[in-house]
Amino acid sequence: MLETQLTAGAVLRAFHHDEPFLFLGAAFNTVTIILIGLCVIRRKPDGLLLSLAWFAHLYGIRLWMNSELLGISEAPSEAVHRIRAAVDYLVPVPAWIFFKYAGFLGRLSKNLLVFLSIFIALAVAALVVGPRPIFHHINNAVVIFSLAVMAVRWSHRMIHDRESRVIGIGLLTFILLALIDNLSHYARVEPYGFAVLLACLGYVAARRTLQRDREYSELQQELDLARRIQLSILPSSFPPSQSFRVAAKYVPMTSVAGDLYDFLIADDQQAGLLIADVSGHGVPAALIASMVKMAATSQRDHASDPAALLRGMNSSLCGNTQGQYVTAAYVYLDAQSKALHYSAAGHPAMLLLRDGNVTEVAENGLLLAAIENATYESKSLPLQPGDRLLLYTDGIVEARNDAGQLFGDASLSTALKDTRHLTPSGAVDHLLSAVQRWAKSQDDDLTVLICDYVGAAVS
Repeated sequence: MLETQLTAGAVLRAFHHDEPFLFLGAAFNTVTIILIGLCVIRRKPDGLLLSLAWFAHLYGIRLWMNSELLGISEAPSEAVHRIRAAVDYLVPVPAWIFFKYAGFLGRLSKNLLVFLSIFIALAVAALVVGPRPIFHHINNAVVIFSLAVMAVRWSHRMIHDRESRVIGIGLLTFILLALIDNLSHYARVEPYGFAVLLACLGYVAARRTLQRDREYSELQQELDLARRIQLSILPSSFPPSQSFRVAAKYVPMTSVAGDLYDFLIADDQQAGLLIADVSGHGVPAALIASMVKMAATSQRDHASDPAALLRGMNSSLCGNTQGQYVTAAYVYLDAQSKALHYSAAGHPAMLLLRDGNVTEVAENGLLLAAIENATYESKSLPLQPGDRLLLYTDGIVEARNDAGQLFGDASLSTALKDTRHLTPSGAVDHLLSAVQRWAKSQDDDLTVLICDYVGAAVS
């Protein structure tokens, strides 16, 4: 009975002794859960938050493992000693990674792998051969050296850098209380210093995360605005015409991209249809696409001569596209002469659907903006009522399925045949749907332009 009471009293005394550290360990692990939860809510991993979570978790685990309560509740074992030592040596690893993500290591970041390798090697050695004084001395020496170097760096930044001041306060508090622990056999105040340090690091991590989220939100707003501006430069619809029915649709891979179409001439007797594709994606391609539209508009006097129009566009674009190239195709349709004139610059061939059969119309020259004096030729064909013309960008035929197979020219021709009873608008939607069903994901911009020749206008 006495033995049971003494054992219960020992447990109670150990609990009272460890109570604040057990609480801090729980608090640090709660911080870990919160930080991981933030990453889950934001639906993207954040190195800054995850490294801080790892740091807090390891320190909290170390507090629990070093508690007297654990010591009297379990028989001492070599395995427990080795795991405790390994955890001690692993604690600095996420701290270094956090400082790397936070940008506070400076030149030390070049030696990050060296420092991490030292701590990991000490942890592995402790697990294999058990704790050794030499391991403890090496760990302390590396930690003190790195903290001293960072303290010197921060001393130059703390005057003007708010985040550095906060980190500096946390580090100095932690170092001071850690020194008190090392100089006194009775004081145990280092965990409180870590709590201050963790609060400071958490402040910096939260501030950085909010700042990145704000910048990301602003960027998205700017991209949305750029998308609206880009869509505004595309013609909304082909005006009513007695001779032609035209429909077009543009599906960018990202918010903004480099495909373009335009109607340079649009009336009862004539139609001048342009399609272009800028190499690359995103904002740079979108900017070049705007230049392509301006270059095409400046050549409107040559709208009845596709070869001359492409030559003029090439001259305008050469030297102004920052090394990005443009493919383009232009077709001029004349209802009065019942003929079409077509020319292209490195662009996929135009397709002609006539009497249920699909044929290619090709007349290709060099890419635009590649060579200043490039020349182009036009190809002329007679028009027949019921003809359907298809202009498209290479994202259509280069779409890949799960097996890596291209949608290809044959599938496009088949899909075009299937549209013969659809309106131009319905045909555009059908073609795009066929490509999107085929492709596992959209890896390029998709643009389709269809023109039906219904016959010469009656005067």
